[in-house]
Amino acid sequence: MRSGEETLYVDPATREALTLENAVRDGDTVVSGTLVSASGHRFEIASGVPNFVYPFELPQADREALRETEARVEGYDRYLPLTFATYGEDEQAVRNAMIDKLDLQPGMVVLETGAGTGRDSELLAQRLGPRGKLYIQDIAPSFLAKNIERMRGAEPQIEPALANGYYLPLPDNSVDACYHFGGINAYADIRRGFAEMARVTKPGGKIVVGDEAMPPWLRDTEFARVLINSNPEFAYSIPLDKLPVEARKTRIEWIIGGVFYVIDFTVGEGEPQADFDFPIPGTRGGTHRTRYYGQLEGVSPEAKRLAYEARAKTGKSMHQWLDEVVRAAARRDLDSQD
Repeated sequence: MRSGEETLYVDPATREALTLENAVRDGDTVVSGTLVSASGHRFEIASGVPNFVYPFELPQADREALRETEARVEGYDRYLPLTFATYGEDEQAVRNAMIDKLDLQPGMVVLETGAGTGRDSELLAQRLGPRGKLYIQDIAPSFLAKNIERMRGAEPQIEPALANGYYLPLPDNSVDACYHFGGINAYADIRRGFAEMARVTKPGGKIVVGDEAMPPWLRDTEFARVLINSNPEFAYSIPLDKLPVEARKTRIEWIIGGVFYVIDFTVGEGEPQADFDFPIPGTRGGTHRTRYYGQLEGVSPEAKRLAYEARAKTGKSMHQWLDEVVRAAARRDLDSQD
C-alpha cells in the first residue's frame, strides 16, 4: 500500500476513517501494519496489501465461492481463453470493447472489483497512463497475488487490496469509474454490490458489469441445455432488478456467443427527477402528483355517475371539478361545526 493511501481507505462496514498503527515502511510503501476504525474494526496489511474483507465471517455462499475460486487459480489463465475460443471470439477485442464503455480518460481514478488475475486490469492501466490510479480489489488472495505480479511496472499508480465487492473500503464519490467482469453472479448480495459501486463512483461516472447468463429467448434450446450442463452459472438470471436507483442511461448487451451480459450505466444522484406538477390536459386533468397523493375513498357507482355527468356539464376537468366540490363541502361542514 502506498504511504499516505491509508487516509483514503475507509472501514468497509461503517465508512469511518482509518488510523494506521504499527506501520513498517519500505520507502513510500507500507509493508505491514494495522488499519483501525473508531468502531474498533482492525484490518491487517501484509506484504503491502491491506485486507478489508468484510464481514469477518463471510456468508456461506461467499465462502463456497472463495473456496472454488482459490482451487482453480493455477489453471485459470491457461484455460480461460477457451471461453472465448468456444464462440470464435477474440479475447482482447471483447475485453477492450467492454472497457470502451467506461469512457476513460488518462489520469482518471478507477476501481476494478473482482479483478482476478489482471486480464482486464492491464488493459485498464493502459487507458489511464502515468497520472492515473487503479484500485484492484478481489476477495481471493491467490488471484490478487497473480494480478499484482502482472501489474508490476504498470504506468498508473496501482493500489491492490483484498475486499468483498459488496463492502467496499472507499469513501463516497471517490472514483471516476468502476468495472467488474466475472463473478458477480456468486455474490451473496448482488443488490448491495451494485449499490456500493454506485456509492463510490462520482456522479456522471460510468459503471460496467458483466457475467454469464443465458438470455431468456435461448433458455429452452439445446444450445442452452448443453452449456448449462457444463457450467450451471449460465442458468443465473440477469440481475436487472438489482441495479441501484442511481442508474441512468442503462444499457444491456449480450456478448461472447450471446451468453454473457454486459450492463453499463451512468451514475446519477438518488432517484430520477421529473416534473410531476404540470397540469395534464384532458378530461381527467390534475397533475401526476395530485393523481397519486390526492386519492380519496371510493364512492358508490351512482355517485360516480352523477359526478361524471356534473363534470361534463361544467366543461371542467374531473380534477378541477372534484377539487372545488370537496373544498366547498369541507368548508361548509367545518363552518357548521363552528
